[in-house]
Amino acid sequence: MITAAQNEVTLDPDSFRSIAELAYRESGLTLVEEKTSMIQSRLRHRLRALKLDDFAAYCTVLNSDAGQSERRHLISALTTNVSHFFREAHHYEKLAALFDSRLSKLRAGGQMRIWSAGCSNGQEAVSAAITLAERTPEISNMNLKILATDIDQNVIRFARTARYPQRLMRGVTAEMRETYFGPPAEENGEKHYPVSQTIRQMIQFNALNLLGPWPIRTKFEVIFCRNVVIYFDAQTQERLWPRFHQVLHPDGLLFLGHSERIAEPEKFGFECIGPTTYRPLPQ
Repeated sequence: MITAAQNEVTLDPDSFRSIAELAYRESGLTLVEEKTSMIQSRLRHRLRALKLDDFAAYCTVLNSDAGQSERRHLISALTTNVSHFFREAHHYEKLAALFDSRLSKLRAGGQMRIWSAGCSNGQEAVSAAITLAERTPEISNMNLKILATDIDQNVIRFARTARYPQRLMRGVTAEMRETYFGPPAEENGEKHYPVSQTIRQMIQFNALNLLGPWPIRTKFEVIFCRNVVIYFDAQTQERLWPRFHQVLHPDGLLFLGHSERIAEPEKFGFECIGPTTYRPLPQ
């Protein structure tokens, strides 16, 4: 039972600093004091789950040797997993154009790799797969894979189920729903739509911290990293851009979120070719 006291527990300044330092160290998240109310609201359920009386006790758990699991819950609670299908349509238009330019090579046995970095519930990766499937009925026979990663293991587990409730189907047309999703099943009073096997087999979902090692041995034609770096400070972003450059195909594209930019892109080997769209500078 949730008590009134548990609902009213506040995030004290020392605990805020401890949580902010840990979040930055673990995932590059930058927390500001102006967001204290939001942070305490998102973390109160973790105190209840652990039967803790205050945030000081919670910080003790977080910083203990046994706190690794709780640190994952912390990052999950602090990151906002809001998305919908075909968000920022201009990126999918550029993806389609790039795919069309490579279609003859793909038909001849070439490969194409796409990375959804910070994939949230998976709508971005599924949208990319549907975009390409719309271009040709041969998609299942091509060497084309989409890697979708996120630091939050909870959303990765959800994305792997490949089933979306009606409330998360925003952006999917009736025609797409008929073609790329199976018949809905009723769950808890809401329709859930399964992603078709054709689309599912194109995507691999993995948990990955962008600030940690990247077990990647290929170059990507397209990297989506949208509404992710907005959580990072400038120093963290500047460490990330060269790493993206290293794994991006020389003719590839990097897509950022609508409020994100690479400051001085030339410094990191990129040029801006459209709204939140970057490509490597010609060698």
